[in-house]
Amino acid sequence: MRTRAVAAFATVTLALAAPLRAQQPAADPADVGTIEDIVRVSYEVISGPPGTPRQWRRDSTLYAPGAMFHALHEDSTGKVDVYSMTPEEYRRRTDKGFVKNGLIEYEIGTHAERFGNVAQVRSVYAMRRTTDGPVTARGVNYFQLYWDGTRWWIAGMVWDDERKDNPIPREWIGAK
Repeated sequence: MRTRAVAAFATVTLALAAPLRAQQPAADPADVGTIEDIVRVSYEVISGPPGTPRQWRRDSTLYAPGAMFHALHEDSTGKVDVYSMTPEEYRRRTDKGFVKNGLIEYEIGTHAERFGNVAQVRSVYAMRRTTDGPVTARGVNYFQLYWDGTRWWIAGMVWDDERKDNPIPREWIGAK
């Protein structure tokens, strides 16, 4: 009886997720074929100099239904705030500022761990406002990914910025 209940739950869960995936635009296989590709593309779609529209349609093809982002911020008193949002909420929250001010975010170190069809990637990043401008911030993104047999999906991301009391370990920069 318990086996039937578990099987029924799995069937219903998969059936409910299928329409959500069907509503998403199709991903370019070159964007989601490897762990390295999907992480690289996640930076490409948000990056551009001032005045450049972001690639939000392409961005929307990277995330699994139900994906969540968690951005951490620590204020000057040490209080930690967590901003949790969906990828769509992130797009809406950041689009105007990214287009107005520019944002070039790129990976400067990475470490991936994979077990079967799941993976976690630690991606160290730097940010600039223009391609040749000074680095304005650095931090670490953690990507949670899964392979569905045909492509990689980002199930979620969590990130934190580098601070004086929270420096990025030197050995993480340039790491592959």
